[in-house]
Amino acid sequence: MDGENFSRKLFLFLFLCHVNQVCTTTEVCSNSILPGPKGDPGEVGTEGEEGRMGKTGPPGLQGLNGEYGEKGDVGPMGKIGPIGDRGDKGQHGVPGPPGMKGKPGTTCDCGRYRKVVGQMDVNISKLKKAIKFLKNVILGIRETEDKFYLLVKEPRKYGEANLNCKLRGGSLAMPRSTESNTLLANYISEADLTLVFIGLQVGESEVRYMYVDGEPLLNTTAWGLQEPHRGNCVQMSNTGYWSQVDCGAAQYYICEFDKNKKIPANVM
Repeated sequence: MDGENFSRKLFLFLFLCHVNQVCTTTEVCSNSILPGPKGDPGEVGTEGEEGRMGKTGPPGLQGLNGEYGEKGDVGPMGKIGPIGDRGDKGQHGVPGPPGMKGKPGTTCDCGRYRKVVGQMDVNISKLKKAIKFLKNVILGIRETEDKFYLLVKEPRKYGEANLNCKLRGGSLAMPRSTESNTLLANYISEADLTLVFIGLQVGESEVRYMYVDGEPLLNTTAWGLQEPHRGNCVQMSNTGYWSQVDCGAAQYYICEFDKNKKIPANVM
């Protein structure tokens, strides 16, 4: 029995010594784990969950223009625009076909037509006399071969009187002959007036008097210009004499119109 116990104790001692020797070895009992050889690649794992949205990045470069889209539907009709300018005259069209031949005319009864024309001449002569009566008596207009004259009974200053005659289509009366001067003098006398403005003013030093159309009055003695000289404008008396007067004075005046010009409707 003692021998068996001894053998057990000896075996246990030797086992512990072996264990102690193994545990004290650096290669086996060290706390550091040495890497082993690289293993084989593993299988691909399953797809993970979608991550959170990151921060907005900086804007990228402008991309290329895309392709044109399809043509859309026709929109509603807009408002009518303004009328445009008148276009140029077009070219003449192609002449049309000739018309059908007319019926033969009748024999002219010339005697009857001559009688009608003669009666028309008589009527025209009467009409001219009526027009002359209308101008001379009713409207108060006087005339020569190439001029009409109208005495305006509205007192105005000289400049205003000349402007009013221009607005009527004429100018202040400018007698240039003895006949026209006598006609105007009688015109003034028949209207029971004494003095009226005429179209004459004192000119520069070289030209004593100027008509309102810019023409000079060369022969001053022929018109009997009377003293005293009280202004730069000229008036005519009912006796035909002229005299200077202040242009700022207001009085009646005579307008003159050319017969070859159309007299406006507002001449009166």
